Amino acid sequence: MTTQETLRRTPLYDCHVRAGARIVPFAGWEMPVQYEGIVPEHRAVRTAAGLFDVCHMGELELRGEYSGQVVNYLITGDASKLVDGQALYTCACNERGTVLDDLIVYRCDANRWLIVCNASNLAKMSAVFAKGAEGHCEFEDRSDRTALIAIQGPKAMQILASAGGEAAKLPELGSFHFRDAIVANVRCTVARTGYTGEDGAEIFCALGDVEALWTHLMMLGGPLGLVPAGLGARDTLRLEARLSLYGNEIDETTNPLEAGLGWIVKLEKGDFVGRAALREVQAKGLSRKMVGFEVTGRGIARHGYPLLDLEGKPVGVCTSGSPGPTVGKNIGLGYLPASMSALGTRFQVDCRGKAIEAVVVKTPFYKRAI
Repeated sequence: MTTQETLRRTPLYDCHVRAGARIVPFAGWEMPVQYEGIVPEHRAVRTAAGLFDVCHMGELELRGEYSGQVVNYLITGDASKLVDGQALYTCACNERGTVLDDLIVYRCDANRWLIVCNASNLAKMSAVFAKGAEGHCEFEDRSDRTALIAIQGPKAMQILASAGGEAAKLPELGSFHFRDAIVANVRCTVARTGYTGEDGAEIFCALGDVEALWTHLMMLGGPLGLVPAGLGARDTLRLEARLSLYGNEIDETTNPLEAGLGWIVKLEKGDFVGRAALREVQAKGLSRKMVGFEVTGRGIARHGYPLLDLEGKPVGVCTSGSPGPTVGKNIGLGYLPASMSALGTRFQVDCRGKAIEAVVVKTPFYKRAI
């Protein structure tokens, strides 16, 4: 159990306290779970914009002539297809083909790559990339000097552009592309990425500059509906968008193919860690699959709840579940036998000893209008 004394604070901790945030332990950090409330923050991101503190995430940098080859060997995606200023959602696997972490890989140029990993996996992934770099390229864990915030929602890019100067051109950025820019007098790297199912950007800057950037963006965005948003809304937003959470949908007991992440696995690209195991999984076929479901009975599915067949026999597990504020339904993700993964399949969720009806539905539950 992590004790209060060992929890870390981001540079924005005082901003969260002043804004009335409820602070909770998360991945070794004291983080805001909500301010006004999960539902109003969720709705603000869907209709206007929300600002998230993600300074707890890890940032790893590889530099040198062979840095691109090292990155490509350690991930399931194909980094060789990227151009300068382009990012890639992918994962890293172990030799068993199970997921060490899901990542975003940024190609700064052919000889410099940035990897963003989950806070809970930072020590593990720092060790993986440091070992991979040995004898091939330089490696640096930049996490302790890099800040990261995310502005998400249909008005996010408009708010960024209102900072003027170089920021005025940020709406021209393509999805999963990034560029350096001065935003509110702060030197930043702005990436058109996120974890909410909405448009928006994730913004890197120096640790000492992030409080000024946060404060300025809140001032600019307030009249347009921008609110600070916590981990609670981040979770319901990503669930509606069917985005995996490490420790829930994926971990070192799951492979990306059964998790519905086959699209980020490029078996044809050449050798990478876990490729042989994943080829074997593909050849044998999946015994279970990640599904999205709607709870049709009276109840809410939660992480860890058993999934039952119609006779009450345990056949799977719920990995995430919650009311979906945008879709207006109780929704969830979970693993079921492949034979029960077809759309329309009915099953039950064991909600604290009570069997509640549910049905497999198409995901994502929510998809924004382009």
